[in-house]
Amino acid sequence: MSISVSRFADYFKRHGLRATARRLGVAAKRSLFENRSVLFYCDLSTLNSRMRDLPASLKVERHRSEADLSSEDFEQITSFWNRELASRNMRERFGLGASLWLIRFDEKLAGYGWTLQGRTVEPHYFPLGQDDVQFLDFHVFLKYRGRGIDWFLMTHILHKLAEEGRARAFGEAAEWNKASLSSFARTPFRRLGWGRKFNVLGRTIIYWTEEREAVKREYKIMTAPFPATGKGAAAENKRFEGT
Repeated sequence: MSISVSRFADYFKRHGLRATARRLGVAAKRSLFENRSVLFYCDLSTLNSRMRDLPASLKVERHRSEADLSSEDFEQITSFWNRELASRNMRERFGLGASLWLIRFDEKLAGYGWTLQGRTVEPHYFPLGQDDVQFLDFHVFLKYRGRGIDWFLMTHILHKLAEEGRARAFGEAAEWNKASLSSFARTPFRRLGWGRKFNVLGRTIIYWTEEREAVKREYKIMTAPFPATGKGAAAENKRFEGT
């Protein structure tokens, strides 16, 4: 909640009262009527084809610490919405061992995305295995949208992870985010199902529905304040119930 308030306060400073009121209305509508996440997965062992070369205008970089970033890249990534929160998120994710992938168009930063192996930043819909990888917070800057930048970046990362021997990749997108859903649909990711998360009295309640070949199964996962996931997490950290 405090993060949401901070983000809207920052938006108000940038865009004024009228734009912020519209933004709040859109957020309320999404919260009430479009509050599910669409879940995606990719079996990396199926990516047998050689990774395609990127177009000459594109370049992908992988960074594992804040010190690897140039001051210009750090400024661009953290300043477009809320500098304080973005900086904090970056430190937290690098601290967990996440990788930050940058994509450049004609040497200019066009977008970025995060991957994290064997665990998730926040409570997920199911535990990840030691060689599983979460995709999160992919973003393409406004100037470069409509060029397939997200597709190139995610596809490149998937093939790179497959080369490294990783097992599966997981991602999610809000059901209202048509651009993100479209990007996932063009990659080797496949739709796994839908999910919702609720926080009640310090516990996270997660519902998700898997749809595969017209067979639907619903699950509920309840967790204590979120522990790290990884090998053995299913037995130690989660209570998994089929309904």
